Amino acid sequence: MILKELRLSSGVINEKTNCYIVQDEETKETMVIDPGGEVEKITAMLDILQAKLKYIYITHCHGDHIGALQALKEQKGGKILIHRLDAEGLYNKAISLTDYIGMDDVNLEADSRVDDGDLIHIGNLEFRVIHTPGHTAGGTCLYCEKEKLLFSGDTLFHGTWGRTDLPTSSFQDIMDSIINKLLVLPEDTIVYPGHGKSTMIKEEKPIYYELRPRED
Repeated sequence: MILKELRLSSGVINEKTNCYIVQDEETKETMVIDPGGEVEKITAMLDILQAKLKYIYITHCHGDHIGALQALKEQKGGKILIHRLDAEGLYNKAISLTDYIGMDDVNLEADSRVDDGDLIHIGNLEFRVIHTPGHTAGGTCLYCEKEKLLFSGDTLFHGTWGRTDLPTSSFQDIMDSIINKLLVLPEDTIVYPGHGKSTMIKEEKPIYYELRPRED
């Protein structure tokens, strides 16, 4: 598997969004996860990889994760995948918060709506959709058992969790998602979040099981 991480700017917010490009080395089938902005950086990397873009996967519908979605779709194709409960956010700025972060509206329909437990394949790689409501009602993570990695969107971060003061968000739901759906994964699973640096499941457990903050 080839994995590239791009830290992209979107709108007026200072925090960069992590966009991930995942490719099956043999077939060159490729998936882009959360194209938050700066489409030229994404397409340049796809060209370097000689990528066959199969999917554009959106972990949740907030504007800082979909800022380059329309341009990427127009330039490179690929099917847009998002959980059915967040699909409205692709064309409803009250949910995507594009106005709040100073972005142009994104008016797209998803090509397919995913559900918990769905399997997504690129070449010989398999990813399982884990529905993790809390940051948004339709937030999801993508888990690859073979490669021992998780793309956690804005559900789980290094040392903390996603905001729950936004439309469709819920603190109770995000705690339930993290504790009952993510922390049960193998401890050596690497977590690649929507912002900031990566972590591991075993490093995050004390925060939720022992109520101990991370010190690093």
